[in-house]
Amino acid sequence: MVVAETNPEFENLSLDVAFDRAAYLRADEQRLSELLRDSSTRILRIFDGRFAWVQDSEPRSDPRAPAQTDYFFLGLDENQVAYFAEHHEHDDPDSAATLRDNDWPDFERSLATHAVALTNWHGTHPKCPRCGGETHPILSGSVRRCQVDGTDHHPRSDPAIISLVCDRDDRLLLGRQRTWPERRFSAFAGFVEPGESLEDCLRREIFEECGLKVERPKYLGSQAWPFPGSLMVAFHVVAINVGQERADGDEIAEIKWFTREQLKIQYEREEVLLPPRISIARRMIEHWYGGPLER
Repeated sequence: MVVAETNPEFENLSLDVAFDRAAYLRADEQRLSELLRDSSTRILRIFDGRFAWVQDSEPRSDPRAPAQTDYFFLGLDENQVAYFAEHHEHDDPDSAATLRDNDWPDFERSLATHAVALTNWHGTHPKCPRCGGETHPILSGSVRRCQVDGTDHHPRSDPAIISLVCDRDDRLLLGRQRTWPERRFSAFAGFVEPGESLEDCLRREIFEECGLKVERPKYLGSQAWPFPGSLMVAFHVVAINVGQERADGDEIAEIKWFTREQLKIQYEREEVLLPPRISIARRMIEHWYGGPLER
């Protein structure tokens, strides 16, 4: 087994956001009710993966009321300001943003990622996987409890690797998935299978998708990615059989090697489209490049 190395040059690719999820408050309904009615509390309204901040002037219902099961406590910031997600089935999509197209600061994008992932999970788990009974949120949305057999069910995150593949000349290999728009390229990624280590998954996915064997895996960082509920674990690897690369033709339709100058020119000419800036894939590519890629 190859042990992944850490790489000090990449140690900041994970977002470092000062936020306390304050799990000790999830069962304190009285305190949560007080926080919800506090004028300083911020509420993120979520609907169909889109989100918008609720204005302070909008009324806030008591989350303890039977009809109100859509307020999910997110936590406290460093100033002890509370944050909630409010789940709505329908709303005006023109008034909201998505994680892929917004330019909010890292702190608010991190909160939105948490809220979208949590509401996605609630929306897809109305039934108990053991007995098929109805489930309902408890502990301010951090758990769902079956109303028939009493079992508790928790949100899950599916681990996935994402990797920068370089050759010994430090060229970067990017791929385009078959389902993506033309010219959209990104790093290689894939889900970890049962019984598989991150390093084993890394080698398998890269070989399957582009035919390359790799060495010297270096851990770069991680990112929660709520589409629908993944944890992206990022690596940098070096290809050892350059010349034998090929797109698998199934998942990956096209692969390309880039020098820094080639990527810069093609991106400026819109011959290549890159992942959204919120994604760790974009941060990985720009760190390899040496700075932001701008048009």
